[in-house]
Amino acid sequence: MSLANPGAVKALIADDEDLPRAELRRMLALAWPELVIVADCEDGPSAMEALQAAQPDVAFLDIRMPGASGLQVAQAAMAQSAAGQPCHVVFTTAFDSHAVAAFEAGAVDYLLKPVAAERLAQAVARLRQRLAAREPASPAAMTALLQQLAGRLQPGAAARLRWVSASVGETIKLFAIDEVLFFQSDEKYTRVVTATDEAHVRKPLKELMEGLDPEEFWQVHRGVVVRAGAIARAQRDELGRITLQLRQHAEKLPVSQAWAWRFRPM
Repeated sequence: MSLANPGAVKALIADDEDLPRAELRRMLALAWPELVIVADCEDGPSAMEALQAAQPDVAFLDIRMPGASGLQVAQAAMAQSAAGQPCHVVFTTAFDSHAVAAFEAGAVDYLLKPVAAERLAQAVARLRQRLAAREPASPAAMTALLQQLAGRLQPGAAARLRWVSASVGETIKLFAIDEVLFFQSDEKYTRVVTATDEAHVRKPLKELMEGLDPEEFWQVHRGVVVRAGAIARAQRDELGRITLQLRQHAEKLPVSQAWAWRFRPM
């Protein structure tokens, strides 16, 4: 999206619910008229892609989103900031329990839904101050906050997938989740691949991801989720594109730019 004013502050809004997303856009137009919304996203993967493509100065992120949580998008924003493109994060949440003390330490800001005009005005004032001072959030403070929130958001073991069942002709195949190397979107299906077998399930990748441990299964592309422990190496070509070589499978998996932050050298 081209900007009439190249110096305008750019913002990304990400929320999986249409009404809160539209309401935040309306309220921002009143509270911060010169702000330019460069991306309006309904899930985590599209927010990741917009973060890379639009390089916003501010990201308003719902904490719970399908595909990738606001915490994961914030991690990508933090990596982008470390690479010289600062992006300030404001979390939006309907869960007051997430508004922990770390928010008030100043790492990022948060807005409790439904967003109050007065509270938004405070967040906007804080953002304006940080932008004017060119003051990005402290990486250490941001990391501590994300770890604390991730612990609170961790789904219980009962909600996790343990088996995946797939129909192959007249046969039902059962795959233990511990055996799966990666999942890959394939039109209306999701491809499930182990070291020795594979099949297709009717459930979309986005739904499967809700039952996966995000520390164990990493999204590396809009249509690919891979078991972190199955990755042997990440290779970057002369154009900067990353592919993954797996330990127990010959297929190489692409990594999109939106998820390249996972493979930055420590």
